[in-house]
Amino acid sequence: MTDPVAPEASAPLPLPPAHPRRLVYLGTPEMAVAPLRALHAAGYEVALVVTGADKRRGRRAEPSPTPVKLAAIELGLQVSHDLADVPAVGADLGVVVAYGRIIRRPLLEVLPMVNLHFSLLPRWRGAAPVERALLAGDERTGVCVMAVEEGLDTGGVYASVDLAIRRTSTAAELGAQLTDIGSRLLVDTLAAGLGTAVPQEGEPTYAAKLGPADLHLPWERPAVELDRVVRVGGAWTTFRGKRLKVLRSRPWPADPAPGAPGELHADRAATGHGTLQLLDVQPEGKAATAFGDWANGARPAAGELLGAGVDA
Repeated sequence: MTDPVAPEASAPLPLPPAHPRRLVYLGTPEMAVAPLRALHAAGYEVALVVTGADKRRGRRAEPSPTPVKLAAIELGLQVSHDLADVPAVGADLGVVVAYGRIIRRPLLEVLPMVNLHFSLLPRWRGAAPVERALLAGDERTGVCVMAVEEGLDTGGVYASVDLAIRRTSTAAELGAQLTDIGSRLLVDTLAAGLGTAVPQEGEPTYAAKLGPADLHLPWERPAVELDRVVRVGGAWTTFRGKRLKVLRSRPWPADPAPGAPGELHADRAATGHGTLQLLDVQPEGKAATAFGDWANGARPAAGELLGAGVDA
């Protein structure tokens, strides 16, 4: 990811070699593991892997490494958490995949970089392109190999592949598909030669990182929109003052809503348009369960409201 502030006019950044061999890999989450493995398996010399710092996953847990760090150690690759270590390894290209930090111009002047970005640019530049495409109801998404510039995902595109978003696609499913497709695209693009990046065309949109408010279910919205939130993952409402995650659902847009938004009748909640069938839920502090099993214990009354008194 690069700086979102548009830079002032300056000298062009150096172009990457057509056929790089010695790489620096910059990535952090699970989505960045498969591309690293693909480059290593294809015979590229990965001189250094730069990833996020070890983090605690719980209050009392010991700091644990990022998924990319674990994979790099398994592959016997040198690992760093510091971008300042990049120039010293003598690489001819940097490969960025969901690294999660700003890469400044001074480093780009030393080492040209490409980025594997999980959208069809210029739509959904930024941190959460898969989730934002799903929330927006896009019919297609994709993955690009692009040049890294100073602006936020503004570089030209070397290659891209698109992918249909099905009506039941989840963010996790799309992420896995795009990671697989993108890993092959990255290796194939480097093997074929980078050539000239094609400037992006069209109106850009931006994919800000999601927060709890983005995953809250406002029952006055249509059922199909609420189902998209559920398919992103982490969707939540409240029931009797406690959070209730909705893990899996099915929209019934043609159903007449049987009352006020959020009103619960059996396993269906009224929405602003249609009803949303709740299939799997997770009560606060408890394990995930089928809605029917939850309802047997919670015993919601007919017409009881979900989301009453919510503070997102």
